[in-house]
Amino acid sequence: MENQNPPLVQTLDPEAPEITPTAPTNPSVITRFTTKDAVQKLKANLVFHSKWAELNGAMGDLGTYIPIVLALTLAKDLNLGTTLIFNGVYNIITGIIYGVPMPVQPMKSIAASALSDKEFGLPEIMAAGILTGGVLFILGITGLMKLGYKFIPLPVVRGIQLAQGLSFALTAVKYVKKVQDLPKSKALGERPWLGLDGLVLAIVCTCFILIVNGAGEQNRGCGVAPESGDNLDGKNSDEGGRNNRNINRLRKIIFSLPSAFVVFVLGIVLVFIRKHEVVNEIKFGPTSIELVKFTKHAWKKGFVKGAIPQLPLSILNSVIAVCKLSTDLFPEKEFSVTSISVTVGLMNLIGCWFGCVPTCHGAGGLAGQYKFGGRSGGCVALLGAGKLVLGLLLGTSLANILKMFPVGILGVLLLFAGIELAMCARDMNSKEDFFVALISTAVSMVGSNASFGFLVGMIVYIIFKLRSSTKDEPFSTIWNQKSLI
Repeated sequence: MENQNPPLVQTLDPEAPEITPTAPTNPSVITRFTTKDAVQKLKANLVFHSKWAELNGAMGDLGTYIPIVLALTLAKDLNLGTTLIFNGVYNIITGIIYGVPMPVQPMKSIAASALSDKEFGLPEIMAAGILTGGVLFILGITGLMKLGYKFIPLPVVRGIQLAQGLSFALTAVKYVKKVQDLPKSKALGERPWLGLDGLVLAIVCTCFILIVNGAGEQNRGCGVAPESGDNLDGKNSDEGGRNNRNINRLRKIIFSLPSAFVVFVLGIVLVFIRKHEVVNEIKFGPTSIELVKFTKHAWKKGFVKGAIPQLPLSILNSVIAVCKLSTDLFPEKEFSVTSISVTVGLMNLIGCWFGCVPTCHGAGGLAGQYKFGGRSGGCVALLGAGKLVLGLLLGTSLANILKMFPVGILGVLLLFAGIELAMCARDMNSKEDFFVALISTAVSMVGSNASFGFLVGMIVYIIFKLRSSTKDEPFSTIWNQKSLI
């Protein structure tokens, strides 16, 4: 990343950031990075572009975060307090480093392996996280990740993003339609229409978010009426203008509401209504942080059943796709796959020894936080501060609250995050590229195997390029034109 971020720009469309040209710098003039520069960068990366929007954006990742962490806490005795403390610190650090709502999410493939295998316990989970983090760290510092980012074609990445987004959306619909047993990842039957976790509640929350956020269009659909104008029709014109101003003022208030935050707060309120005794189950104070004890069997099983399935997903979705999506959403900033790969590696090489859930960045979390208004590192830093406080104040007893949280509301938040990620594929300009993206998506979604989808997408892409290559335009030239960089 650069030593200084470009100046903030006011844009009409928050979903389409404007690229601000910066004056070229002379490398010979820059001699050192001073403390003043560091303070300025810190302020720029953590500044709130809009207080309500950043707070709202912080809620955009909870539809993914809460179900996975809660399931591992209830089914595998994950130390929720330790996880919240470490994840909170990670959120704050990534907000400071990147200056965008870079998410901190559980590793999904490792979580799925743990929840589907009774013998895959806490030591195996942490061993898988350490090994995955170690590989990502090595790929980052050796430059191999940057090499992969340069030569992996954009349509293949878009296909992986589309598959992940649709997977989130389908899971969200299941959360809404079916009563869920999160620790066992099983549906228990149709969700009732009425009740404090019924279909009607989920539908109302969905409609509320749609009204406030729309599809992310310009100004969220808010029209701006002139404060004054030509009053050619006398009194009737004055009354009409006043009515229009009142209507537009009301629209502005509605469209500026922090929809995801309001929905999340509603879920917390419903927790205490659904079970009054939950207050008695809360214990104040952090849970003790202890080193995890590993065996040879834990390392072996963690590598075979945890790290190997997780690595392709982490490389593609947690590093390469995140870097590409970050560049798309924030073109005025610079992002490096080396930096992202190293931070993911370090998070797991440190936290997993103490029982923190294996953690990564995720394109879905970034899309969700951006969808709901997150635009700066202050968004995730605020979320991290909240996690840190809850981890220190309530520890693992917070699980008693989360297990009563309406799953239908979590499904609604996850639905919008998934759709926002899937919509990244809309920038495919040719039928050929779109074909590659779709075939990568289709194969990835069969068995949730992103690595197989990536392999098939690459083969199809190479076949198309070989078919299109001519003597005047060699294959290497065509490949470089379609690469990510």
